[in-house]
Amino acid sequence: MLKKVKEVIVVEGRDDVDAVKRAVDAELIITQGFSLNKEVIERIKLAQKRKGVIIFTDPDHAGNLIRKRIKAKVSGCKDAYLPQSKATKSEDIGIENASPEAIREALFRAKVEYEKLNKNFIRDDLVGLGLIGGPDSKGLRDKVGERLGIGYANGKQFLNRLNNYGISKKEFVKALEEVIGGENR
Repeated sequence: MLKKVKEVIVVEGRDDVDAVKRAVDAELIITQGFSLNKEVIERIKLAQKRKGVIIFTDPDHAGNLIRKRIKAKVSGCKDAYLPQSKATKSEDIGIENASPEAIREALFRAKVEYEKLNKNFIRDDLVGLGLIGGPDSKGLRDKVGERLGIGYANGKQFLNRLNNYGISKKEFVKALEEVIGGENR
């Protein structure tokens, strides 16, 4: 079983997520390259406030620019670095090319913290409240996720974010009531 990383790890793309998830159990935020839209920055800020953030961008010029842009907007983030030699495959440089061992080593050097998995919420909670499997589950998750600052996600990702961001039942219920109350006005 993989160790659960306390901090949220920021990477550039989906392939990076797959590589990191082969190495550790972690919540990840994807920057989608340079775009770093307002929603992504707000999620990084929330993650930093609640859990801490490790920036783990590719060891190239673009990765360094993305890292600098994040650090200019979100203070206190940790940095994980991979040497190009451990992140290169067929002249392609990126976290997605690194071995699980190299990724764990980079996170270790970044002073990663591990934690026991938080299970405040289970799938049945979300099903019972109409956030999974209901006629407007997607729309409801989108609105509640926006209120909580965790963004839109499918049911499984939403459940993981609730637990990984340490959202309390009280915070969740308040956000859900605000969304449902707003729809009934």
